[in-house]
Amino acid sequence: MTDREDPAELRPLLFSIAYRMLGSVTDAEDTVQAAYLRYFDYLDRGSEAESPRSLLTTITTRLAIDHLRSARVQRETYIGPWLPEPLLTSADPDVAELAATSDSLSMAFLVLLETLSPVERAVFLLREVFAYDYDDIAGIVGKEPANCRQLLNRARRHIEAGRHRFDVDAAHRTELADRFFRAAEDGDLENLVQLLAADVAFYGNGGGQGRGLPRPVFGCDRVQRVLAGIVRAYRGVGARLQRSLVNGQPGLLAFDPDGALINVLTVDVEGDSICTVRSVINPDKLDHLGFPLSPLARRATR
Repeated sequence: MTDREDPAELRPLLFSIAYRMLGSVTDAEDTVQAAYLRYFDYLDRGSEAESPRSLLTTITTRLAIDHLRSARVQRETYIGPWLPEPLLTSADPDVAELAATSDSLSMAFLVLLETLSPVERAVFLLREVFAYDYDDIAGIVGKEPANCRQLLNRARRHIEAGRHRFDVDAAHRTELADRFFRAAEDGDLENLVQLLAADVAFYGNGGGQGRGLPRPVFGCDRVQRVLAGIVRAYRGVGARLQRSLVNGQPGLLAFDPDGALINVLTVDVEGDSICTVRSVINPDKLDHLGFPLSPLARRATR
């Protein structure tokens, strides 16, 4: 750290922290903007910041913690499965370069973070992803270093309990995901189904706005029917499917014939099978991607 850092150059780092904390591109951008406003207000009052990085990280993290606390009720009443807003890392190299690993951006990882309290999440991310030392973390979250170690150990247990099944070689994961997406593009349901694990899960995030599912679907037979319906719908409207890196992992974007975005698909791999399929079709979670949004994605209303 240096006291000569240009505060404006810290924006990618602050966004990386805020996005992992909140799982929302829109909320992360708002949080970073609010952090800068507070930072410059602090300077305008005649105070000095020994380290812009330290102060801005502290403000951003505390704002994210406050946001998570206030959003808890909203998350609990969310219609259907909650998924993070997808981030197209291939289109945002600054964020991708700041990621300690692509796994720390993955949908699977961000969903696991939902099992942690806001402060546990901050401590875990600052230590495990951004490599802050315990004294710095303690100052950021307002705890003693010993307490931060305890919070980290607790968070690690929660994360590792769900993370081990996704510990797959990146090249193998990409190859299997490519086979899955190729089968979807070709409408090859037979090969699509052969790639599914017996206990595969499907999460369709509509949030009451898009054509999602009210609850997750589990098991190869039931997920097969869901995927068959999606593939038939794609082919029926003449959808164009585009490969993209989504949250640092192989993903698929579906566009209608007018070039408007329908939904974003990602998969998790375990062994030689697809163990999780996630579809974000809630227009509110896709608007930040900058594409026009397809009316085909919207839930039918009377």
